[in-house]
Amino acid sequence: MNPALSELGRIYPPERLLVQPGQLVPYESDALTAFRARPLAVVLPETTDEVVQTVAWCARHQVPFVARGSGTSLSGGSLPIEGGLVIGLNRMNRLLRLEPKERLAVVQPGFINLDVSRAAEPYGLYYAPDPSSQPVSTIGGNLAFNSGGAHCLKYGMTSNHVLAAKVVLPDAEVVELGGESLESVGPDWLGLFVGSEGLLGIAVEITLRLLPKPEKYHTVLAAYDSLERAGNAVAAVVASGLLPGAMEIMDHLAIEAAEAAVRAGYPMDARALLIVELEGEAPQVEAEAKHLEAVIAASGAYEVRVARDADERAKIWKGRKAAFSAVGRLSPDYLVQDGVVPRSKLGEALGAIEGLSERYGLRVANVFHAGDGNLHPLILYDGKVEGQLERAEALAGEILRLCVGLGGSITGEHGVGMEKRAYMPTMFSQDDLECMRRIRLSVDPHELANRGKMFPGDEAPAPRHSGPHPLERAGVISRE
Repeated sequence: MNPALSELGRIYPPERLLVQPGQLVPYESDALTAFRARPLAVVLPETTDEVVQTVAWCARHQVPFVARGSGTSLSGGSLPIEGGLVIGLNRMNRLLRLEPKERLAVVQPGFINLDVSRAAEPYGLYYAPDPSSQPVSTIGGNLAFNSGGAHCLKYGMTSNHVLAAKVVLPDAEVVELGGESLESVGPDWLGLFVGSEGLLGIAVEITLRLLPKPEKYHTVLAAYDSLERAGNAVAAVVASGLLPGAMEIMDHLAIEAAEAAVRAGYPMDARALLIVELEGEAPQVEAEAKHLEAVIAASGAYEVRVARDADERAKIWKGRKAAFSAVGRLSPDYLVQDGVVPRSKLGEALGAIEGLSERYGLRVANVFHAGDGNLHPLILYDGKVEGQLERAEALAGEILRLCVGLGGSITGEHGVGMEKRAYMPTMFSQDDLECMRRIRLSVDPHELANRGKMFPGDEAPAPRHSGPHPLERAGVISRE
């Protein structure tokens, strides 16, 4: 062991300082398996003080580092830096405090998203952001990438539900951002930190806002004979003045995959399905349900089902939640994109994606958060066929440029990470990018924290590799 690593050996016992090749393999990639890199070592801190000592070690030896939770990033955001240090935070997974009267919970970064709602459930509360990886993804990663989910249409992204964070900056200084009050004072440093993709430091304690659980749900499944018609229905629902808890679309390929995986009972002849869910107090939901029925009837749906009980609701959502991993039944490999378009342009965007799919000769399945215009086209390819990965990436790039051209964004909830660095100039001017970089350098002048991510032209850390993530292969995570 080299002298620098020996210093880490004084902080960590051998079982929490991983340096052997066999120990490092599980950390070489995240859920974007097209990239892979070998870190120098992995450390598994259990306390804030260990994180501080580790970051100080990185600063002293000028070793780049990346903080990582469950490794479910689809943009390569938690990919290691070649020769750098991985700081694995899964052991910092405690619920530090839950205060029902204040409707808040304080957790460590390795706390699992779904476990926040489980802990709050006895008090009639829950945590709103619900990425499909919520059974395994961690709050620290959700904060770093400002994660979303199906129900963020009504309640907003992670940034709307984080009240405060204790952060270790890249020079090992510990700072407190935000506060438990709903009204903050001074510059919004917490707002700057949330979604910064690990470039500004590591959150070690996070204060979350909890919400009362909805009293009633009304879940509708509508079938359409075209993807574009389903997309236009979303715009019609929003234009009607309704604000559902969730609006999701699945196209024919995704329906086929979901049915094969979980038999949700979806109409197999549909070209697209729209799931709309109202939630809230019973009188409000009942009144809105009548309004929604009229809007859906006018949107051209040829079949409409309403969940009659909790079991039917769960069955509808089971198919939707399983769709991403189920697409793996249709193709050995696939890329997931994460572009955003204005809701009024959904139909146009989906029609254009169908055209691109034909032009590139690659199938594209669409499963996405239609309510906030967050597309998730899944580009199916076979990495063993020469040139298919390159064609898939070129098609993905065309979809991102399409999104920006329609007034949208290159990312909704997955972040930029490794995957979309090259498309940052499509959306931002050089002045914009330079401003972002100056902010980063003011906090991390040596660019040690998650080096190589987000900014175009930075050091590329990894060679290509194809194949699903081991957790995905085991059915534990899905690519959303």
